Amino acid sequence: MYVIAGLGNPTAKYEKTRHNVGFDVIDRLAEKYNIRVSDNRQKALCGTGIIEGEKVLLVKPQTFMNLSGESIGAILNFYKVEPETNLIVIYDDISLEPGRLRIRKKGSAGGHNGIKNIIAHTGTQEFLRIKVGVGEKPQGWDLADYVLGRFSKEDREKVEDAFERAVEAVSYMVKGETDKAMNLFN
Repeated sequence: MYVIAGLGNPTAKYEKTRHNVGFDVIDRLAEKYNIRVSDNRQKALCGTGIIEGEKVLLVKPQTFMNLSGESIGAILNFYKVEPETNLIVIYDDISLEPGRLRIRKKGSAGGHNGIKNIIAHTGTQEFLRIKVGVGEKPQGWDLADYVLGRFSKEDREKVEDAFERAVEAVSYMVKGETDKAMNLFN
């Protein structure tokens, strides 16, 4: 089984913010593959289904971004899922232009506190990731204010397109074709 976790912050206050693009991609996956993400397990909203013949658990941690690892670590332990082979994490990246995707097989947290917490709770940096570009914070802005802010209309259109490409990337990744996804979408 694959655990596919989109990072974000719970509550309506944070919907459609830059930091919640992971939740947005999970919503798109749920819609496309008819998976209800409504079960409350291990401090997360979860839904079980099938993507490209593979059993998946879609996960939206409800711990707030910086504590995402608490939820994801507990889910991996409960379901006995190996993060190195069967975890895909989807999250925002300020070093990428809005709407750009970057798929990686492993890596450091790169300053992302949600990823830092996942690494701390799983004990590994080796898990699949889909980074969704949200753009660099403007000079003089506080980083938290920027990532918790909403996109301009133009940037929102770009990230909406990126969500569709991220859904397609997941379909390759669960079939073991991460290299192909990287070639197509990076």
